[in-house]
Amino acid sequence: MNKFILALLALSVVFGNAADATTIKIATVAPDGTAWMTQMRAGADAIKKHTDDRVEIKYYPGGVMGDEPAVLRKIKIGQLQGGAFTGGELSQLDKDAQIYSLPFLFKTQEEVDKVRAQLDPLLKKSFEQAGFEAVGISGGGFAYLMSVKDIRNKDDLKAAKVWVPQGDRIAEAGFKAGGVTPIPLPLADVYTSLQTGLIDTVANTPAGAIAFQWHTKLRHMVDLPLTYVVGILVIDKKTLDTLSAEDQKTVNEELGAAFARLEKINRDDNAQARGALEKQGVAIFAPNAEEAKSWDAVGSSARAQLIAAGEISAEMSAALNKAMESAHGAGK
Repeated sequence: MNKFILALLALSVVFGNAADATTIKIATVAPDGTAWMTQMRAGADAIKKHTDDRVEIKYYPGGVMGDEPAVLRKIKIGQLQGGAFTGGELSQLDKDAQIYSLPFLFKTQEEVDKVRAQLDPLLKKSFEQAGFEAVGISGGGFAYLMSVKDIRNKDDLKAAKVWVPQGDRIAEAGFKAGGVTPIPLPLADVYTSLQTGLIDTVANTPAGAIAFQWHTKLRHMVDLPLTYVVGILVIDKKTLDTLSAEDQKTVNEELGAAFARLEKINRDDNAQARGALEKQGVAIFAPNAEEAKSWDAVGSSARAQLIAAGEISAEMSAALNKAMESAHGAGK
């Protein structure tokens, strides 16, 4: 009898733990097999291990859950609990998420690092106010203009069919400031649109262009940092709040560590991808000082318009100005 009761108790513990387990479903457009997915899966494995299977992360890569608006809708109704996006894609959730995407804002990685050290914590607080936890923020690198046709100046760009991510007001305003009327499309439609000729010019990191296979359609790249790409993994705060304090800490630490590892991997991948693009016949054009200065003017005009229009909050704008001044002062 005692053995029977003990067996029942053991089973209740097993099934009780299974019932208490939490599965966090996360969607992303990142293709499976990329460094992003490899590291996010490594973080998920560590979470499952260190929580004794109490928390499991399940990913839906490659855009199978739809674009960013679709994913956010699914999070709202509980079908998903989180997503990994670029800052620009998250702008409808938190407009300050696109702070690093302002056109021609940064010129060097060192400058980015100094500014992010001050602004990343502010971004996390901003997401909390929107009901989300930003458990990972990782730099994806500089995005460059890439095109089917040669682009050497603003007139060439005006004649191009330029893609911008659907809903990315920062990218749209930046191109319009340069006299370009861009074509908004979901990320998933870019490759097909390059094939059909609906668009002929895009902006992406070298590694991103290869990961999405866009490089097979592109022949030219302008060697001038257009914008800086960050990847942000957000999870619905209500979901995290159902976990114990210890398990919440594990989720934040392991996914945060995964995104920290991505920092170095992305930099290495972009350096290698740039070489791979050249080997595959992509011509890289470096604008002269005068042309670069004209693009800087476009960037300054676009940033001023965006901030004046409230696309970035006054608080974040002030923090950005302070961080940029500090970065430039530290570099003297």
